[in-house]
Amino acid sequence: MDPDLASSKPWELLRRSLSRDRLAHGYLFFGDDLDSLEAGAEALAQTLNCSAPAERSPGGTPMAPCGRCANCERIAARNHADVTWVRPENKSRQISAEQTREVVRTITLKPMQGRHKMVIFAGADRMNTSAANIFLKTLEEPPAGSVLILLTTEPGRLLETILSRCQRVGFGVRPFRVGDEVARWVTDFARKAAPGSTGVLARYQLLGTLLESLGAARERIEEQCTAASPLAKYPDATPAQKEQWEDALTAAIEAEYRRRRGEYLAGLQAWLRDVWLKACGVTDQAAFFPTLETATEAVAARLRREQAQTNLENWEGTQRLLHTNVQEALALEVGLLRLHL
Repeated sequence: MDPDLASSKPWELLRRSLSRDRLAHGYLFFGDDLDSLEAGAEALAQTLNCSAPAERSPGGTPMAPCGRCANCERIAARNHADVTWVRPENKSRQISAEQTREVVRTITLKPMQGRHKMVIFAGADRMNTSAANIFLKTLEEPPAGSVLILLTTEPGRLLETILSRCQRVGFGVRPFRVGDEVARWVTDFARKAAPGSTGVLARYQLLGTLLESLGAARERIEEQCTAASPLAKYPDATPAQKEQWEDALTAAIEAEYRRRRGEYLAGLQAWLRDVWLKACGVTDQAAFFPTLETATEAVAARLRREQAQTNLENWEGTQRLLHTNVQEALALEVGLLRLHL
């Protein structure tokens, strides 16, 4: 196990639970970095299925993996018969009902190599509605000896009924930071909103600058992902292999674009939060955009507290809507038009 993980607070929380022989059937690992979440899930899978655990609880529950036995090595290599990893499908970027139904079937079988049948959902927030409902039924009545682990960087997108049935463990949640590119766009937005000339024409101008920025971001992402794809390095590959790489490239571009778009929308959300604090008369909270204090105060002075709160709620709704199949430009248009500025 990675020494940094072994000494981390999340792992200490898990060890404390295992030391009391309190193994949950469902875990939710959340944080900003999916790689860290996967490392935590791998370590827990190794611990529970280790043939020679380095440490046990008084009740016999493994508390630390040896890292050297056949089970530990197979889990690290992702080829253990009792530990299944589920990821969003390449084309849809969703975890489908078919995928979920299949893994639910497998965990009803007896373990073949270890002690526990485990399913790890990487990117659990990408479950579609049918998949989430199938998973919920299993979580409500889990098979004996099974352990289900959800990994997500966006826990707010999971059903509350799923969240309430999982033991939550936070891994490395970092403070929110705005990149230079996003900060420039938010600054332009705030300064245009400050004078109060935010009629329909002004809103569409703001929408135009946002779509232009997002379009430029997508072009850069496509260039970077294409350059890193095996398609550019192995032109003589078989048609089947090329098709697989093309699907993977499309999925990688879309995933990175969604992440980048999320940064823009979160940046505006942060400024709307600054406006809300000003409208509420709060002075002891640090602003995300202290350099925009004049614009923030100008907008807040025109709004009632309820309107500033509604802005936050509506923009959060816009961000959730963009995770569906809705047309991007339409969702952003409606979202911007609904803001009180």
